[in-house]
Amino acid sequence: MIGQDDVHAAYARIKPHVRRTPVIRTNAADVGLTLRHPLTFKLEFLQHTGTFKPRGAFNNLLSRDVPTAGVAAASGGNHGAAVAYAAQRLGHKATIFVPDVSSPVKIARIKSYGADVRVGGARYADALDSCNAFIQTGGALSVHAYDAAETIAGQGSVGLEWEEDAPELDTVLVAVGGGGLIAGIAAWYGRQVKVVGVEPEGSRCLHASLAAGRPVDVTVESIAADSLGARNTGQLVFDIARANVDHVALVPDDAIIAAQRLLWDRLRIAAEPGGAAALAALVSGSYKPHADEKVGVLLCGANVDLTELAAVSA
Repeated sequence: MIGQDDVHAAYARIKPHVRRTPVIRTNAADVGLTLRHPLTFKLEFLQHTGTFKPRGAFNNLLSRDVPTAGVAAASGGNHGAAVAYAAQRLGHKATIFVPDVSSPVKIARIKSYGADVRVGGARYADALDSCNAFIQTGGALSVHAYDAAETIAGQGSVGLEWEEDAPELDTVLVAVGGGGLIAGIAAWYGRQVKVVGVEPEGSRCLHASLAAGRPVDVTVESIAADSLGARNTGQLVFDIARANVDHVALVPDDAIIAAQRLLWDRLRIAAEPGGAAALAALVSGSYKPHADEKVGVLLCGANVDLTELAAVSA
């Protein structure tokens, strides 16, 4: 199973290519919550491409042999942008498959990094099927968004930095799509810190898998589906989560919207729905800290259409 040694090795590999993102300390009342707990936000949306994803993308491309056919990835948008960015920086071709639900803002960002973008299918799983078929015929290197050891170890560097910069934390709240991010963070922390996943009620693949005792498929319908819309976690994520994730809190879409609004109104942070989902666990009360609990909240994505943000913040 992936552990701290793997995360250390990944971080040493990718460190020249990624930003060390900051933390800010505040309290729940300052961001409009009725709680009185101290909060520490990890501002991972300041990473290259606007999300944590370049960490895993660079670790894949720097630890594996990339063929002349380049790399290929399926994505709701953010992973595709990260793979395209990493490929451009390292001199490789990139072909990215995204579903129809992907935001035009995210598709434009992928194209800005020189990738060949192919749009089609209703959800991420459909894009993944198309990507796999392309890889089988063309020989490109697959860079999976979450179900790959290289991806998970790279994302785990978020946890490494977070522990160094905020060693006082009791709990960290982490949004879950396919689960590569939370698997990496949980692989880093183990059980030293309580790692809590946060999923939309309408997109709950990790919650459902942990309840079933094995990876299972779920239907996906959420405002955050373009970033938190995986149908199945895969075995690697599931095994790490079962061992090291405390539990998964479910949040309704209206709590995600409320979290976006609070982040903009109180901190002037423009978060996409998936990037605000971890805070939504506190907004909705689906996660209730105990007295004096020091909570960290990961803000993991800012690739939001400003017109949509204006609508939810009005």
